[in-house]
Amino acid sequence: MASKQGLTRDTARRLRSDQTNAENRLWSRLRARQLEGFKFRRQHSIGPFVADFFCLEARLVIELDGSQHADQLADDQRRTEFIRDAGYSVLRVWNHEVISEIDEVIQRIADAIEKSRQS
Repeated sequence: MASKQGLTRDTARRLRSDQTNAENRLWSRLRARQLEGFKFRRQHSIGPFVADFFCLEARLVIELDGSQHADQLADDQRRTEFIRDAGYSVLRVWNHEVISEIDEVIQRIADAIEKSRQS
């Protein structure tokens, strides 16, 4: 029987290969230390959850939300609380924002990084 951690890793691997258009677009702007030299990972395991994007140096998690998240607000809140309790800040961004306003999203992420530097 596979361990819970092993299942989470397998899920993360699958999600990396099955990225949404929004995830792919944001990843193209975050990968290879393009944003202020910070290293981001995609589909990174944190406890029982898989964060869409993760930056250890800034202690920042970025979660992309599609229309299905309107129906799972309580689950998203529990997930956010768990990640915050683990010591990370969480920035939630709607998929449509990434598609239509990528520069504004990148600025929000840069602002979150700056805030983490001041903490």
